[in-house]
Amino acid sequence: MPSLKDLRTRITSVKSTQRITSAMKMVAAAKLRRAQDQAIAARPYAERMERMLGSLAGGVSGDGGPKLLAGTGSDNLHLIVVMTTDRGLCGGFNGSIMRGIRKMVRDLENQGKTVKLFGVGRKGNAIMRREFPDKLVEALEEISKPAPTFAGADMIASKITEMFDNGDFDCCTIVYNKFISALTQDVTPQQLIPFALPETVDLEETSDETAASYEYEPDEEEILADLLPRNLSVQVFRAMLETFASEQGARMTAMDSASRNAGDMIDKLTLTYNRARQAGITKELIEIISGAEALNG
Repeated sequence: MPSLKDLRTRITSVKSTQRITSAMKMVAAAKLRRAQDQAIAARPYAERMERMLGSLAGGVSGDGGPKLLAGTGSDNLHLIVVMTTDRGLCGGFNGSIMRGIRKMVRDLENQGKTVKLFGVGRKGNAIMRREFPDKLVEALEEISKPAPTFAGADMIASKITEMFDNGDFDCCTIVYNKFISALTQDVTPQQLIPFALPETVDLEETSDETAASYEYEPDEEEILADLLPRNLSVQVFRAMLETFASEQGARMTAMDSASRNAGDMIDKLTLTYNRARQAGITKELIEIISGAEALNG
């Protein structure tokens, strides 16, 4: 059984850890509010831009359209952009992303495709360097420090576009954790190249848009050639905002759980300490009484 000194030291250590986790929880909660607002505010713009590009793309033939829209005509080389965090202590956040990546890589390879990985975030990069060293072609870190910026997203989009122009891949998909709530994040894959028409489109809005006749100046192809690279940056920025908000929510939840676990451990250690202390006092009293009786006898 540990001595009283060892128990006191351990109780002090756990209390110090609890103060740290409580502070990290409060910091994450403060960051979460702003990150959540930014992620939710970015969704309508990104979704509307996708629908608008989808409407424009409907009037352009696949062969004559921009390369970001038409693609290369093949789907043998796949690039997966993996959005993870630079810091830990956020529960199973990065683990859930990597489970999804392992499944995607396995499924694509079973179909005979070649897979390349583009990592954004120190934690995911460390795992991919260990598990997929031959597939990791780019690894970026500290892009979202202290918070995501459009300049950072534009830089990532530029690297993706440069790789596409060099013929390094045929299809590009970004995988990130979509923010649902502080307790829930949804692993979300989104195809970036070639541009994919949005799956969920308002039927009434679509019928109105198709019923109306628009004249474009300049023509659709020129507008798409300008907007598609911009849309790539917008969608990457959206993924960064969603990832950042999800990270803060996951960290707040993890630190809250850690603080409560530390409290339970402190209660158990304090109970053990009090029992050990009481046992020591009882033993001393018994020794004193026994000695007094021996002297009187």
